Amino acid sequence: MQYRRFGKTNLKLSVFSLGTMRCLASEAVFQQTVTVAVARGINHLETAQGYGESERYLGRLLQSGQIGRRSQLYLTTKIPPTAEAAELDRQIDRSLARLQTDYLDCLALHGINTPAHLTQVHSSLKAVEAAVADGRVRHVGFSTHGSLALILAAIQTGYFEFVNLHYYYFFQRHAAAIALAQQQDLGIFIISPADKGGLLYTPPDRLKALCDPFSPLALTYRWLLSDRRLTTLSFGPANAAELDESLAVADLEATLTPAEMAALARLDQQPLETLGRDRCAQCYACLPCPERIQIPEVLRLRNLAVAYEMSEYGQYRYRMFENAGHWFPGQKANRCTDCGDCLPRCPQQLDIPQLLRDTHERLKGPERRRLWG
Repeated sequence: MQYRRFGKTNLKLSVFSLGTMRCLASEAVFQQTVTVAVARGINHLETAQGYGESERYLGRLLQSGQIGRRSQLYLTTKIPPTAEAAELDRQIDRSLARLQTDYLDCLALHGINTPAHLTQVHSSLKAVEAAVADGRVRHVGFSTHGSLALILAAIQTGYFEFVNLHYYYFFQRHAAAIALAQQQDLGIFIISPADKGGLLYTPPDRLKALCDPFSPLALTYRWLLSDRRLTTLSFGPANAAELDESLAVADLEATLTPAEMAALARLDQQPLETLGRDRCAQCYACLPCPERIQIPEVLRLRNLAVAYEMSEYGQYRYRMFENAGHWFPGQKANRCTDCGDCLPRCPQQLDIPQLLRDTHERLKGPERRRLWG
């Protein structure tokens, strides 16, 4: 296992962090997964108040001594932002009690997804400062599913020492946030690259062929870890057996091999060959849309479905529109009214309304009969 400095926190974290959201089938499964992960060199465990029994299970495991001394591990928990300092203070104490520890190595304010959330952070900052001053919290960061502009604004506040960020081979929109975080010496924690990064544990045949002789998961992990600005990648196995594929690359040197670079070059070329003039370049100039359609994200999912046959991933993400609130905002593509507002702003002169309709038909998934119909 390799270890990297987590920005200005100066913590040396394993390049893979164990997310504990999925290994909750039973407490025994949880304990086995965490125990094996720690034995294999992972020293950073991530949980959240919203992850069911995860905090409680982890607290009991820490107290059992099965995974070594508390001082040998780094714990991050995530708490939603709130405007009330007293409430945030209570939530910090609640997590400490569940985890059966007297300090958090890292507290991440979870889901700074809108400008209102960032305002709430400012309002409750006294509680965070007090928790740091009295030793209950050692380092403070944030997780986000928000826009690039919001992420840059959050980094620029100077409140935070690390960021939990979506950034993957198949989603590089947040490259500017990576650069700014590195400039300000924030630790950079990549969220869920296997799942949110493309359902890469169940890749389609075309993607597997393009990545051969590597698996798509291993190759894209290697792409991320070749960037020394990134400290650690989150992965959330459902059980101990799922640790193997991810940890197979944990000991490799950061520099990509010629064979890996050749496979990545094939991935780069594929959209150019298959999408032609319909390839959305993800410039975001088409926004805002009067119907609140997240046009670039919709067309990114189309790009992936057409170029790499990543339709399962596209459907998984597309179904979240209109169903996930501020975690995945925007209307489905069939809300397009052909108003044409986006057309003069597109430097590629894409027929955006037609591409939106095509994406909806590709990714809407099967109709489901209502139980009462």
